[in-house]
Amino acid sequence: MNADDIHLTLQELRREAEKVVVGLETPFELLVVAILSGGHVLLEGVPGTAKTLLAKTLAQLIRARFTRIQFTPDLMPSDILGTSVFDLASSTFHLRRGPIFTQVLLADEINRAPAKTQSALLEVMEERQVTLDGQPHPMEEPFIVLATQNPIEYEGTYPLPEAQLDRFLFKVLIPYIPLNQEVEVLERFHRGFDPRDLAASGLRPVLTAEAVRAARTAVQAIVMEAGIIDYIARLADASRRSPDLTLGASPRASTHVLLSAKAYAALRGRDFVTPDDVKSVVPPVFRHRLILKPEAELEGLDSDAVIQRLLSEVEVPR
Repeated sequence: MNADDIHLTLQELRREAEKVVVGLETPFELLVVAILSGGHVLLEGVPGTAKTLLAKTLAQLIRARFTRIQFTPDLMPSDILGTSVFDLASSTFHLRRGPIFTQVLLADEINRAPAKTQSALLEVMEERQVTLDGQPHPMEEPFIVLATQNPIEYEGTYPLPEAQLDRFLFKVLIPYIPLNQEVEVLERFHRGFDPRDLAASGLRPVLTAEAVRAARTAVQAIVMEAGIIDYIARLADASRRSPDLTLGASPRASTHVLLSAKAYAALRGRDFVTPDDVKSVVPPVFRHRLILKPEAELEGLDSDAVIQRLLSEVEVPR
């Protein structure tokens, strides 16, 4: 598989996704970038903006097992990871695996669970394994965590710690769709569209696990010149020195920009990365990692505004 094959695959994925998802082309493409980069995604949007539908669609398109966990204040780590159960017949313990053992995990309203439960995802997101009773249990690839949170309602929520936020490749904002596209959604439901039965909409898989692995290998081979690597490093360094920020982008953020820029280039059929590829992925990679100073917030700035300022200030390589 090469960059041209990946570009054609993206077009096919888009055609299939449009059968069930309307008006979310950019978020969907970023999910594809995340799959090819081996990263996880934090989806932020108000209720009813098709975040769950987007996750289920992605799982079907890559023939992956899908599991949804509703995070609540009383959710325990063992409810996610699993636990050892004593078998009276054999007088032995055996592992009862939790819902984490899947391929596409939707952690719905992740910020409604306390920090102890949120931290249960830290190892699996970084190491792709779960350690139970001292034994590591690797996840089946491709494995991706899609976590959702509501940007409006904060009552009864627990903000995600920085260590966990830093493990997400992207923070993708799910907007309201335009009026004409909402009319199309209503017409589809009028004709009998059922979001719980995607097969009835004619949605068919496009990729297999083997194809995803082949695509990831092709992405690794994408050329990135030294000037582009230096550009990524200077963007991260500029964020750490920004007068608007208390906390800038981490070294992990820099690696996430590098990996996702290569995937972004491949999806466009190119075997090399350009500065525009970097500029396209920096906002979703940086926005959940930056902490603004109070005075910057009083000026009306948000993370995206600061990111655009960084992109305009750091010299682009020729």
